[in-house]
Amino acid sequence: MPFKKLHPEIKEKLEELEIATPTPFQRKSIPVVKSGANAFCAASKDSGKTTSLILTTLQKLKCEAVGDMPRAVVLVENKEKALELYEAFLVFTRYKSLRVYAAYEQLHIDVQKSEIFEGIDILISTPASMKKLLLSNGVSTSQLKILSIDDAEFLVQPSAYTAVLLITQSIGKCQYVLYSEKMHPILKRFESNFMEYAAKVTV
Repeated sequence: MPFKKLHPEIKEKLEELEIATPTPFQRKSIPVVKSGANAFCAASKDSGKTTSLILTTLQKLKCEAVGDMPRAVVLVENKEKALELYEAFLVFTRYKSLRVYAAYEQLHIDVQKSEIFEGIDILISTPASMKKLLLSNGVSTSQLKILSIDDAEFLVQPSAYTAVLLITQSIGKCQYVLYSEKMHPILKRFESNFMEYAAKVTV
């Protein structure tokens, strides 16, 4: 079964990349995330989680740049993961209007603030950097539509877990999607915070 009901630009790019058929995980997760529901998405490594995250983010933003403030945030464990995901997004957004930006602790906060101020659509960040940006008014979440967490197992680290709670408390209405290999007990704790009534997708 090919990818259905995705934005024409996404379908065009998938054809160009010769990705014709979704993985079993993508078949289950993409419709759930597209529906706007909060979701815990768990599947093994190499099941297509990162591609799902990218496709559903682009779909949510209708593949177009709007305004100056981020409408999608993706939280990742560290600088390496941020840059890796940034490159993965670029495969789909290069030569398009959507603006993707990666923030991490090793980049000076003033540099991040000034570059974000120029206008971005998708912000990839570590929880620590995102927390710092929020506390210093370096980023606004007023236009945020979706916040995803890639390989969310790293949230077993107390500092990352606490940062995520602080970040989500500063966000109004928004869709949350957590991707992980397994449903770790610590991730389930978010159900009493920002993941109420979340759908669970497991493969």
